Amino acid sequence: MSSKDKLVIFDTTLRDGEQSPGASMTRDEKVRIAKMLEKMRVDVIEAGFAIASPGDFESVRAVAEVIKDSTVCSLARAVQGDIERAAEAIKPANSGRIHTFIATSPIHMKYKLQMEPPKVLEQAVAAIKLARQFTDDVEFSLEDASRSEFEFMCRIIESVINAGARTINLPDTVGYGEPGEYGLLFRRLIEAVPNSDKAIFSTHCHNDLGLAVANSLSAVMYGARQVECTINGLGERAGNAALEEIVMAVKTRKDLMPVETSIDISHIVPTSRLVSTITGFPVQPNKAIVGANAFAHESGIHQDGILKHRETYEIMRAEDVGWNTNKLVLGKHSGRAAVKARFEALGISFADSDALNNAFAKFKELADKKHEIFDEDLQALVSASQTHELVDVYEFQALEIHCKTGQNPKASLQLKVSGESLSVASTGSGPVDAAFKAIETLANSGAVLQLYSVNAITQGTDSQGEVTVRLEHRGQIVNGVGADTDIVAASVKAYVHALNLLVSRGAKAHPQHGGI
Repeated sequence: MSSKDKLVIFDTTLRDGEQSPGASMTRDEKVRIAKMLEKMRVDVIEAGFAIASPGDFESVRAVAEVIKDSTVCSLARAVQGDIERAAEAIKPANSGRIHTFIATSPIHMKYKLQMEPPKVLEQAVAAIKLARQFTDDVEFSLEDASRSEFEFMCRIIESVINAGARTINLPDTVGYGEPGEYGLLFRRLIEAVPNSDKAIFSTHCHNDLGLAVANSLSAVMYGARQVECTINGLGERAGNAALEEIVMAVKTRKDLMPVETSIDISHIVPTSRLVSTITGFPVQPNKAIVGANAFAHESGIHQDGILKHRETYEIMRAEDVGWNTNKLVLGKHSGRAAVKARFEALGISFADSDALNNAFAKFKELADKKHEIFDEDLQALVSASQTHELVDVYEFQALEIHCKTGQNPKASLQLKVSGESLSVASTGSGPVDAAFKAIETLANSGAVLQLYSVNAITQGTDSQGEVTVRLEHRGQIVNGVGADTDIVAASVKAYVHALNLLVSRGAKAHPQHGGI
């Protein structure tokens, strides 16, 4: 594959994806996702915004320490402190990148930066020169490029390339771009900037008008050779361009696309499910590639065509992207060595033997309830157990539900609160409502329930139900996740998880530390 037709896949799930309300991830969760991205052969992993908080710095550094085959990147504003902090965070990486940015649109320069264009250009050049002291791999983004003036973009791009930038990113920061217009912007800039051949041009699109993938692909057709994207299209507001859609569009329409990627597409669905489990953002059933209905056919005419010849109605094979690869792997008679080996195959490691023993004990509990254990069950199990970064003020111990037609359900609950075991009961309009009211009788958190959703982790009536509970309290938004074969128990676990996130020192408000 030549450098000209290689499309660099730059995943920003751990940075831009985390800016979705409630999608904040712990360090260990970021490392788990990063390992899956590496297994998928993602070229660049943007692990976070190192200056944003000590937690962000530690997450970027932790990813840099374990990832060997992908480039690990940190975002940084075009200021000295940001760049030095980013450089320190990526220092352990085999291959590290500093991604620095400054706004270039008139509205941003006037109202946000309160700087004149010459000063913006000067600061951008200084930032690139400083970043190059730490790494040869420096990316520069023109924030709000789709609303920036063409002549100024030409000047600043030429200057930062001369200063040492090797990737030029043109973000559609507010999702304002239109595919034809946005794609042509790349061709015009590549033709107008005299040293454009010394850098890779990159696209980073938001989905406010539902055009993120279309804009990204249009940019590729007109010369972009890097796409910044996220798993499941996760991201602030309406999200980012979805990695799985970009990659499969390039692969499926290779007759049209002038590029190809290095992505191992067999890991797309497992990675999608992992991100969904960790962030608490369910994938909509009709989501392209990774939605539950993406390869389902209801119409009799379609079913008849598929049975006669698959290509009549399917342009991709479900198994190629990781569907139906979660064969039965374990059961109640599986031993510790087999369970450990399967965890390792999923990229899950444990800090010590106690952590492994805890996970194995939970596996045995699940195996007593559920005959067949799938990879998704193991991922959910680990997500529920790896919460040592939280302050476990609340711990779920026991639940009893009484339901009878014509009567309000009653939930009797036993919780451990700050080490003390307490019992409480409450009624509600349904068993879940009764359970939540019982919890709040003890917690009195003042949090507002913003979202409650239930998804089956696997098929079958004995499947674990995975519940997501989103709570908001004084501007802080968290997503709690719980899984159990009993959906009410899963709901209680999710609510308790969310409460612990709220009180944890590691919990943070919806990230507003900026970005592109």
